[in-house]
Amino acid sequence: MTSTVPALGTRTAEGSALQGVLLDMDGTLVDTEGFWWDAEVEVFARLGHALDESWRDVVVGGPMSRSAGFLIESTGADITLDELTVLLNDGFEDRISRTLPLMPGAARLLAELAAQHVPMALVSASHRRIIDRVLESIGAHHFALTIAGDEVSRTKPHPDPYLLAASGLGAEPARCAVIEDTATGVAAAEAAGCRVVAVPSVAPITPAAGRTVVSSLEHVNLPFLQGLMDL
Repeated sequence: MTSTVPALGTRTAEGSALQGVLLDMDGTLVDTEGFWWDAEVEVFARLGHALDESWRDVVVGGPMSRSAGFLIESTGADITLDELTVLLNDGFEDRISRTLPLMPGAARLLAELAAQHVPMALVSASHRRIIDRVLESIGAHHFALTIAGDEVSRTKPHPDPYLLAASGLGAEPARCAVIEDTATGVAAAEAAGCRVVAVPSVAPITPAAGRTVVSSLEHVNLPFLQGLMDL
């Protein structure tokens, strides 16, 4: 977990403060949700099992323990959770070493928030080894804090990672905007009491109280995020 001293919150014309922006990684900032599925398909093929495409919506956005455990149980594969976790991380890391596409609008949004000194945290269910590789491309300097799924006792959909991120920024959860792409991540952020922007990647997400759904990060900027604090 990395941290620096956060900058002061920003305020709308009405005076309500946005104290921090907490961002998911896979499928939100980087277009990698498909990489995880491809790695899962490849590993299980080597084990002699074909994955059902419908399972993709089940495993997306969740912690490795849940996703890998589900696939082991569903296929009956003769492999332990620890063994499978290593193979999946290896397969994913190999893919991002070849290409790491950013989601549309991601680079622009990070640069805008950084230029305005908005405290940002990266909050991912991925393991630290994966986050650190991705940060080499998207820029660790953007984030005052980064939290990995293997650094918390309970990761998404539990609120713990987002509560930890808000605390690390010295922010109130209700004054933090969370950007997520999956129902699992949205559930975690909402349970933490944060305002949520959902940018669905694999499965649809419906609007709800305290939750705004957009089709792309290209629709998200600082005034948009500041406005969430007045909803």
